[in-house]
Amino acid sequence: MTARVLMDLNLPAFQDDLPALEVAEVRLILKTLRKVRALDWAAVYRDPELKWEQIKGELGLFTIRLSRACRAVVVREGDAMRFVAMHADHDQTYGKQ
Repeated sequence: MTARVLMDLNLPAFQDDLPALEVAEVRLILKTLRKVRALDWAAVYRDPELKWEQIKGELGLFTIRLSRACRAVVVREGDAMRFVAMHADHDQTYGKQ
């Protein structure tokens, strides 16, 4: 079993995005974050609800689903998942116009 996932939610872009969401959406996101906190890395990679995906053309940048409407851009640094940004619009997560 690999180490449990540590989460870094301290990057400003991520913190700026969270308060802009509706309360119901924030509740769903917090539920997902609690789930991630309880997982090890192998479980994160295979969890069908999180849908861990590498962003095409962006080495080391990945996305996970936080809710039906929101995805987070994350990087893995050792045992830590660093949350870079959050997007309610999935196309925005992947840099599409």
